[in-house]
Amino acid sequence: MLPALVAALLAGTAVAAPAPPPVVPVGAFGWPVAGVDGRAAPATAGAPGTVTRLFDPPPHYYGRGHRGADVAGRPGLAVMAAGDGVVVFAGRVAGRGVVSVEHAAGLRTTYEPVAVAVTPGVHVRRGDTLGALEPGHRGCPVAACLHWGLRRPSADPAAGALEYLDPLLLLGLGRVRLLPTDPP
Repeated sequence: MLPALVAALLAGTAVAAPAPPPVVPVGAFGWPVAGVDGRAAPATAGAPGTVTRLFDPPPHYYGRGHRGADVAGRPGLAVMAAGDGVVVFAGRVAGRGVVSVEHAAGLRTTYEPVAVAVTPGVHVRRGDTLGALEPGHRGCPVAACLHWGLRRPSADPAAGALEYLDPLLLLGLGRVRLLPTDPP
């Protein structure tokens, strides 16, 4: 690819920019906990579906941050696939149950802590049960919280192999950050 790009630039030929990552269709994803309908989180603090901790992207690939959103629930509450995909991991990591689902366009959602009820290779549809929410998520202000993560292959190889995203973006609820502009 690089020799062709250099040759095109030397010849003055226009070169197309790499295609942006695919956009997630609105409505293709839903809340990952049972009992939450629609696109808005419940207004009652601590109710299932209340976001107790927002996504806080790390400044660089290995930096500190919060690579997901924590969603309030209760022990035993059904944890559901947020969208159609294939289970690529279902097991324990550091003593906690974790399920990861690969979706279209390389998106991968992760759910923890979960009493796992699926196996790798299983095709799931939006709303299918992946397991039951377990208590014990550190920093959770209620009886149990689901850590819901989202990542995709990075468009910038220098930034790392994967890019962490706010899973609330799948619901059309992610935070929009306005960046400052240089003064005129």
